Order: sequence, then structure tokens, then C-alpha cells
Amino acid sequence: MFHQTVKLSTKCLILATYTVAAFHVPFFNHAIQQMDGGWNTILLTASAALLMLAIDFLVYYLLLYLGRFVGKCLLSMTMVGNAIMLFFVNNYEVLVTKSMMGNVLNTQYSEASSFFSWALVGYIVFAGVPPCFYIFMRKAEYGHWRHLLVNIGFALCVIVALLVANMSNTLWIDRNATELGSLIAPWSYIVNTVRYYSSQWKKNEKEILLPNGRITTDSRDVCVLIIGESARRDHFRYYGYHRDTNPYTARDSVTPIPAEAAATNTIDAVRAIMQPGPSKTLYEILPNYLYRMGVDVTWRTSNWGEPPTHFPKYVKKKQLRDSYPDAEQGQYDGILLCGLEDEIRNCQNAKQFIVLHTYTNHGPLYSANYPSEFEVFVPVCKTVEMAHADREELLNAYDNSIIYTDYLIHSVISLLRSMPDRRSCVLYISDHGESLGENGLYMHGVPQAIAPKTQTEIPFLVWTCDTTMHIKQPQTVEQYCIYHSVLHFLGIDSPVLKPQMSIFERE
Repeated sequence: MFHQTVKLSTKCLILATYTVAAFHVPFFNHAIQQMDGGWNTILLTASAALLMLAIDFLVYYLLLYLGRFVGKCLLSMTMVGNAIMLFFVNNYEVLVTKSMMGNVLNTQYSEASSFFSWALVGYIVFAGVPPCFYIFMRKAEYGHWRHLLVNIGFALCVIVALLVANMSNTLWIDRNATELGSLIAPWSYIVNTVRYYSSQWKKNEKEILLPNGRITTDSRDVCVLIIGESARRDHFRYYGYHRDTNPYTARDSVTPIPAEAAATNTIDAVRAIMQPGPSKTLYEILPNYLYRMGVDVTWRTSNWGEPPTHFPKYVKKKQLRDSYPDAEQGQYDGILLCGLEDEIRNCQNAKQFIVLHTYTNHGPLYSANYPSEFEVFVPVCKTVEMAHADREELLNAYDNSIIYTDYLIHSVISLLRSMPDRRSCVLYISDHGESLGENGLYMHGVPQAIAPKTQTEIPFLVWTCDTTMHIKQPQTVEQYCIYHSVLHFLGIDSPVLKPQMSIFERE
């Protein structure tokens, strides 16, 4: 069979048909669910299938005709990419948006490897490899350049005709464009990768400096900000959860405040925590601003996704593990606390700001993120295929990770309590929430406009040893309050500071 030569147009039509049929079942399922039924549903679905077929045919034909061997390699890569995308869409209900591609492109090896499963291998082997084999083994007759023009012209005519025929459905298409566009392979991950890098280039082109501030108090202050990862508010006992997931901080007189995440992905959410207010422009982030004002700044992380930092004490988990090879909990977020006491005691500055960027509550394998002694709720989920996991086991593993987070917060508070010569506070806030199977959704990353509350409602815990500082308890706060609260606590007078956005006030 593969020794027979076919026209290049036939080969591309077969590949385009395979792409539409094999990788777009989630697209058509979602599209049909958004329609009212009847003939319009049939016609719109058929038009979408033909449009994708025509576009894929056009691109594949140009790629193979002009690229030859290189074109075959690029097209094969997209087939494998389509299979991987299909696995994540089917198993985690993800939408492949710009933010999601930002998460993918910034994922560390340790995080990426946690998604490995034999099911993923199966998707690649049975859905991604066969078309690659066909691409390289099936001989094609490229024909005269006139054939190129005829095939391009025909494909373009079909595309234009379908677009014109569906003008009446423009409003429906516009309303569902984000979800539907994120399910079209390979264009969702290709286009959104380009969009992500374009936005990163613009963001990093120039960081806008903020007006200078000045330190107005003489007290020795230390503020520790703990940025949580994927912790949802309704799984904290403080907000009414039926399980005791906060047994450690319950001894610490912390103040829980309901908070709303500005985004459902780490990159945008951490940026919001570091910014004084919502803006598409990257202004000077909090640690950079504090460092420029003379504050001693440290950032310790087992995570990623923060905006560019401009201070020397930026320490990753691997560096801490190398420095403390015998540390207990060295493979977990507890390593972020190693040497922290010495760091604070040896600080010569009067003002100190420390960020601990954690990973503990990130999926899919929550049970791998905490030591065995924190496995309070059993049995726990041991598979990365969350859609096929036992619901109770999944919740048990996630709640155990919340308990470990609570322990880490308590450990920091206890450390600061042991230093009565310091005026100190601890702020804990999560970057975003997490879906645990509600409505078939898992983890996070759903576009903010349609994200469920489980991904946007987050915990915010506050502790301070300063009894003269009153902690406000508003109904809800945004993540931008962190910027103003830290400036307020450290006694920094600045044009940037908005006292009404700080959660502190003097009694």
C-alpha cells in the first residue's frame, strides 16, 4: 500500500480528515451542548467540520509542498502534540488558552513529570504515531506548480464560502469563541503559544517604575508573605469546611479573610499579588519596589511564574536542597523554611520582607506533596488520571495537602514568635483555587470570565504580633491588597499606598 504513489492533495485530505475526526470530539461535544438543537445545530456542526477540514488541508498542502522533509517533520510534531492535547482535554477538561500555554511553557520538570501516565503514552502511540508513520511512508506526487495554485484556490474558496454562509451565527460564534477556539488542534496551542510569547515580550520590554517612597518608622519589622498554590477557600476549616484542615494555625489566632483570585493560572495570579492594582502594564512589583526603598528582600520558591525580580536573594528549592542535604521534608515545601531563622536573625536592615512561594496543593498527584505523617484522611488517590480516580480518595489527598500547608504557616508563625525583638506579621494567600471534579472539571486554568468559584475563591490568612494593629475583616478582598498591606505594615509612606486597600489599621 505505502509503495503506491498518491497525489499530494489526496494525502493531505486524508491527514486533514484524520485530524478533524480523531482530535476534535471534545470540540464537537462542547459545540453541540451550546446549541439549541434542530437543523441549525446540524448545519453549524457540519460547517465547523468542513471549515476545519479546509483549513487543515490548505496548511498541510502548503507545508508539505513547500517544506518537503522539513514539512513532514513539522506536521508529525503537530500530530503528536494533538494527541497530548487530547489526553489533557479528555482527562482534565482543560482549555488550551494563552494562559494555559504560559503554564505549560513555564512548567518545571518535576511538575511536568507528575502528569506522566501510561494512558498518556497510549494517546501518543495510538493517536499520534500512526499519522506520523503515514506522513513519512506514504509517497506523494507533488505535481506541477499549477496544481499548487489550483488546490490553494479551491481550499480558499471553500473557506470563504463557509464563512459567508455562517454570517448569521456570528453572535453565537463570538460568545463561544474562547472555549471552542481552545479545543481546535493544532491551532489552539500554536496560536496561543505565539500569543503568550508576544505578551511576554511586551511585558518584559520595560518595567514601569513607581514613585519613590520612604521608610517612616524605626521599628525592626519582618513581614513574611506565603503564596499558596491551588488552595481553595471552601476546604479550609476557617470558612466552614466540615473537616479540620487547620489544626495547626488554630493555635495561632490567625484572622481568615475571604479573597478573590484575579486569575486562575499561576503566572497572572502571582503578578496580581505583586501589583498595586489591575493593569495590563507591568508596574514595579512589590519585592523590587521594596528593595529599591532599602528593605531587605528574600524570595524562596519551590514554584515558578513570578514576574522578573531585581534583587539578589532569590533562592530556588534546588539551591536549598543543595545547601541542606540532610534536611527533614527536603523534598517538600518544608525545605523553604531551612535556614530561615538565621536569615532573619542575621539581617542588618530594620525592615525585612520574605516571600515563600509554595507548591503543596498543586495537582494532579496531591498525595506526593506532603510527608506521610500528614496523611490524616485515608485512603488517598495515587493516580494522576484524576477523571478516573475515586472521588473520596481524591478529596482525602487534597485535604491532607491543605493540612500540610497549615503546618507550614504555623511553623513560620512559631518562628517569628520566638523573636520578640521583631515586630512581625505573616500573610498567606493562594494564587488561585482548584476544581476537584465539580462539573467534570479538574485542577485550574479555566478562563476567568467563565471560571467556577472553586477556582476563584481563595483563602487569605493574616497573623501579626503587633497588638496595636487592627486587622480589618471586609466581606472579600482582591489579591492587590497584598501590595498596600505590606507597605502599610512596614511603615513605608508612598504615593502608591492606598490605606483603604490595606487590611491593617491602627486601633
